[in-house]
Amino acid sequence: MFYALSWFVVLSLLALWSVLAWALHTITAWTASNVAVLAAGSGTTEGVLIPEWLAPWVTPEISQALDSTVSAVAPSIEALLAWAPTLAGGLSFAIWAVWGLGTVLLIVLGFVVTGLIAMLRRRLSAANMTQASPGLPA
Repeated sequence: MFYALSWFVVLSLLALWSVLAWALHTITAWTASNVAVLAAGSGTTEGVLIPEWLAPWVTPEISQALDSTVSAVAPSIEALLAWAPTLAGGLSFAIWAVWGLGTVLLIVLGFVVTGLIAMLRRRLSAANMTQASPGLPA
């Protein structure tokens, strides 16, 4: 009974692990294939627009600092967007490699728990044997 319960838990964790890996792979593959569409919405940044309700509390120096930061970071972001499809293949491999490692660890966990259950059963049966026959030397 305990063996079945422990392996049910291990296989349930394996199923959850697999679904999470598949979902992460799907999200990254979709994002990498649609990176051009997602990036086209941003276009070139001409400046940071501060909401009207926040404008009275923001000094012009902070606004200029934000504009210069955005203009300095924009080329780096555009370069990363250009590399996104190439990085997606490596990310896909990394996701499935981590999934494989996690799967192996879960299966090893199942065998360790099975061994612990067997050891505890032997220990309990040995303790019951010594209690059942007190006339035998220990």
